[in-house]
Amino acid sequence: MTIEKPRTTSRRFRPTGGAVVMGIYLLFLMLPIYWLLNMSLKTNSEILGAFSLFPRNLTFANYETILTDPSWYMGYVNTLIYVVMNTTLSLAVALPAAYAFSRYSFMGDKHLFFWLLTNRMAPPAVFALPFFQLYSSVGLFDTHIAVALAHTLFNVPLAVWILEGFMRGVPKEIDETAYIDGYSFPAFFVKIFTPLIASGIGVAAFFCFMFSWVELLLSRTLTSVDAKPIAATMTRTVGAAGVDWGVLAAAGVLTIVPGALVIYFVRNYIAKGFALGRV
Repeated sequence: MTIEKPRTTSRRFRPTGGAVVMGIYLLFLMLPIYWLLNMSLKTNSEILGAFSLFPRNLTFANYETILTDPSWYMGYVNTLIYVVMNTTLSLAVALPAAYAFSRYSFMGDKHLFFWLLTNRMAPPAVFALPFFQLYSSVGLFDTHIAVALAHTLFNVPLAVWILEGFMRGVPKEIDETAYIDGYSFPAFFVKIFTPLIASGIGVAAFFCFMFSWVELLLSRTLTSVDAKPIAATMTRTVGAAGVDWGVLAAAGVLTIVPGALVIYFVRNYIAKGFALGRV
């Protein structure tokens, strides 16, 4: 008497239509980034020469130029300085404002909330000339705080809108219970309320950081030498010998890295923001 072994059917992976479309989309999305990285590892002669998918003469001279030339690496330092300043200022203003909109009703609250959003809807070009004249007259031109303050005009409304949605999801009974237990408002806000909306703060900080990091018009208009950002430096790479494509590509790769790191660390917060319907 023999016992037959159960037949195991091998499952073959059959891509669905959605998987094929997603794969094509990811390929289309990653192709420019790959080509930028490919150019950054080539010399100018190879970039302008024959078409090639991979560097024939691999070189890191372009990255060495950026990391050793003060005119290049100071652009990253300046950008990080005013981006961190702007993100901090925007959150410091948006947190109490969003709390007021989420907890209190007062005359004109909806109109004021809509007015804040209209500031975010306006293009930065509208405010470039007024900011330039104002900061030149008060001695703030070509400073980091000038760019940080200019960007708060756009980041504070967005942060208030995001945080207000998260704060509305926190029951008001938590506030009342904390006051009964003897907490002052600052202690309650810092120790109890802020941890409850940590995901919202992460989402708001992400959008503030990304807008300030990639914005070019205001940062280029309000700076010249001392606070010139990397985006402005990249637009001024034409010399007597032409455009240094390799260095420009390497600068582009290094510019993507901070944004990618921020996305990696706040990815869970962004997912929660989408789940709550406020992002």
